Amino acid sequence: MRDEDQQIIKFHYEKNFDDNDFFTSKANKHILSFINLWPKWEKKFVNISGEKFSGKSHLINIFMKKFDGIKFDVSEINNNSLKKIKIYQNVIIENIDKNIDEKLFYTLINIIDQDNKYLITTSLNSIVDINFQLADLKSRTKNFILQRIEKPDDELIFALIIKNLSDRQIFLDKKLVNYIIKRIDRSYSKIFEFIYKIDEMSLKKKKSINFKIIKDVLGE
Repeated sequence: MRDEDQQIIKFHYEKNFDDNDFFTSKANKHILSFINLWPKWEKKFVNISGEKFSGKSHLINIFMKKFDGIKFDVSEINNNSLKKIKIYQNVIIENIDKNIDEKLFYTLINIIDQDNKYLITTSLNSIVDINFQLADLKSRTKNFILQRIEKPDDELIFALIIKNLSDRQIFLDKKLVNYIIKRIDRSYSKIFEFIYKIDEMSLKKKKSINFKIIKDVLGE
């Protein structure tokens, strides 16, 4: 059996979610600056949107470590959640564009508003672009501050590749990373797909990453 065909054993590596581990660039630094201004926001409802792997959850974890709060995935919201939020000033609900119970979400928004709390939501698309069926909920979205994580620039792509590969004990020369940056799709999903494939290829071939391997992963 060839090495390439052998089963790969994946090892877990620790992910950090503090300020020092969050890489900023033009794509996202405005949101980090914004959350650090809490509670001096113009409105108490906020929506952070961005594609998968863009760092929304990382930003939420940074916020919670600094300012505390309670966090739910949208799938976890139930009637009991309405009771749990009572003792918290900040309520975070992630992935609001996934199978949401609109009536329950609307009720939760009203409770947060009445109790003068802060609500932070995350989604792939901006909350104003989500096709809610409940008219009252749709109207509520107009009261949110909108914060969008943009597509990664060269600086951020470089940092993401270096950090995520080094977490996997893979170290690339700067010229290899620059080669990747010029050719990879400017998508967080594609960047992390590339990192996964490089990791997989490194384990299969049991040798350092070179131009040939990178070209294979990029599909060139």
